[in-house]
Amino acid sequence: MNGETKPPPSWLKRLREKAAQCFQKNPDNKQELTEILRDAEKDNLIKPDALTMMEGALLVSELQVRDIMVPRSQMVVVLEEMEFNEYLPIIAESGHSRFPMMDDKHEHVIGILLAKDMLACVAEDGVDDFNVRDILRRPIFVPESKRLNVLLGEFRRSRNHMAIVIDEYGGIAGLVTIEDVIEQIVGEIDDEHDLEDEEYVSEHHKGRYTLKAHMPLDEFNEYFDMDVTDEENETIGGVIIDTFGHLPKRGEIIEFKGFEFKIIRADRRRILIMRMQPVTEEEASTETSDE
Repeated sequence: MNGETKPPPSWLKRLREKAAQCFQKNPDNKQELTEILRDAEKDNLIKPDALTMMEGALLVSELQVRDIMVPRSQMVVVLEEMEFNEYLPIIAESGHSRFPMMDDKHEHVIGILLAKDMLACVAEDGVDDFNVRDILRRPIFVPESKRLNVLLGEFRRSRNHMAIVIDEYGGIAGLVTIEDVIEQIVGEIDDEHDLEDEEYVSEHHKGRYTLKAHMPLDEFNEYFDMDVTDEENETIGGVIIDTFGHLPKRGEIIEFKGFEFKIIRADRRRILIMRMQPVTEEEASTETSDE
């Protein structure tokens, strides 16, 4: 019909055009690629949730197991010396499905106990004939330095969902699950066992901490025995944003009061989770050489 206006290009056509622009720009690094993806989100070619997952996928290749693992002090374990009736309260109260079994000296992980394996065994053979060693799964061990993208591939190939993390001396440093890795891509996965508590800090070994950005400044000072004052901000997250001078993205790092703060989780309005660790002389010299 004469005078009929052409319909706007479909989102698929616009996405193809944006993809063609990406190849034309030929990004030289992940930062440039991330900026292209963010431009695509601003142009409504991809949704914010899709952008978050894409950025998370890129970040996973940079993070190491030590950045997300559950430290040894917070591991929920069962002991080799326990009887069946001693396992049940631990399993019921924790809400987890997999439990490292440690020897009586708490030094070695001898296997992984799956709650479903235990229940199936007891249902079939009864409690009297139950022997936990008959159903233990072989533990998988990974170093703290392993990259998360490599670990995710290993989880998928081996069909394991949990790995025991060992430190440089071969000791047990903590554990990591496939859910921990996936959460770095898609965001936190809540289930019926997740609690919304007021624990702002998770302490790891070697002076590493994971903390919530909305942690009140007075509680931050009390926990770390520091004296950070700021008349405009009531949370440590607000102080860190001001230190950056802009709203930081996931993966950005800044030094503050002798510590390195790395943004682990953030959205378009605020930062959510940060990693905090002391700045060492080695790290400082490495950053200087990179510049």
